[in-house]
Amino acid sequence: MEYKICKHCIMDTSDPEITFNKEGICNHCRNYEVRKKMFVPDSSEKHKHLQEMIDFCRKKGESKKHDCIIGVSGGVDSTYVAYKVKELGLRPLAVHLDNGWDAELAVSNIYNVLKKLGIELYTHVLDWEEFKSLQRAFLKASTPDSEIPSDHAIGALMKGFAAKEDIPLIWGVNFSSEAVLPRTWSQGHMDWAYIKIVNKLFGTQKLRDFPHYSVYKRIYWNRIKRVRTFSLLDYIDYDKEQAKNFLIEELGWRDYGGKHHESIYTKFFQAYILPAKFDFDKRRAHLSSLILAGQITRNEALEEIEKPLYDEKELQEHLVYIPKKLGLTREEFEEIMNTPPRKYEEFSPKFPKVILELEEKIYQLLIKIKKKIIMPKV
Repeated sequence: MEYKICKHCIMDTSDPEITFNKEGICNHCRNYEVRKKMFVPDSSEKHKHLQEMIDFCRKKGESKKHDCIIGVSGGVDSTYVAYKVKELGLRPLAVHLDNGWDAELAVSNIYNVLKKLGIELYTHVLDWEEFKSLQRAFLKASTPDSEIPSDHAIGALMKGFAAKEDIPLIWGVNFSSEAVLPRTWSQGHMDWAYIKIVNKLFGTQKLRDFPHYSVYKRIYWNRIKRVRTFSLLDYIDYDKEQAKNFLIEELGWRDYGGKHHESIYTKFFQAYILPAKFDFDKRRAHLSSLILAGQITRNEALEEIEKPLYDEKELQEHLVYIPKKLGLTREEFEEIMNTPPRKYEEFSPKFPKVILELEEKIYQLLIKIKKKIIMPKV
């Protein structure tokens, strides 16, 4: 594909499925307002939806120690959610997944902020040998999905807690900073069968203790247990930079750099492996989301994308440290980097894939319906 970049955001043809209209505007931008209508309440309705969420949490947790579950990573979004739920008068239990890669600064942020806010913390520590094997397996599978195991485990842990305690789950995600993410850059978050196949083909350990969920477990949680989830940051006027400054000044939070860089492995994967092997720079998606949300300008994003992904000294240290921690020699790691990229579809089994594809088709149909109702000329 001839190189092309969107004239509104900074998404380009590194997304192999990107399309442009005659004005040079990409599909991510064209679909943004429609998707926003689906996930984010109108400004006039936000307070009403927020109050409904608060009332629901209080009712469900009336006779319990906690009335909601929140996930914490040490990052901006989840830390601000922790602050906000306390400000709203809720009694959260903070849950953290320790996969062995937490940056020291992130751990410090979690403990210091939660202590100041008076929030109880539960940390689930993954079996390192088991998880190490799974991460190596995903690297050897050569798909751009090596963060899938952690994302899947977090979802399983959080929803499992919410179902067990019968109280709502409040996510630290928000549409404004997550609106753009090409499908081909990351797939299979919910596909346990895919994870098992990759582990069977390339792993060395059985997944006995790894938090997980199947299609059937999702149906059980959502339809039988009726676990309610809320994306709190979509219910308020959330500006990431303002939130960051507030946390620094009021709660002593310390900045760790890029998005999701509270994890050493995530930083290495997103800032080195993805660009070097797959030619994906996730900053494009993150910055484009902020452009669409009106939080930064396109020129600011273009300036940011030109900055180095890594400090060279730190990169050289991580090129030694991370393969060694994963039990890989430098030669084995280089072989992984030189293996041709593969796709999620090559490993995803047919039956769960059909279910997931059906969900995607329903989602796309809803977008089309919303387009006709909201934006008939798009």
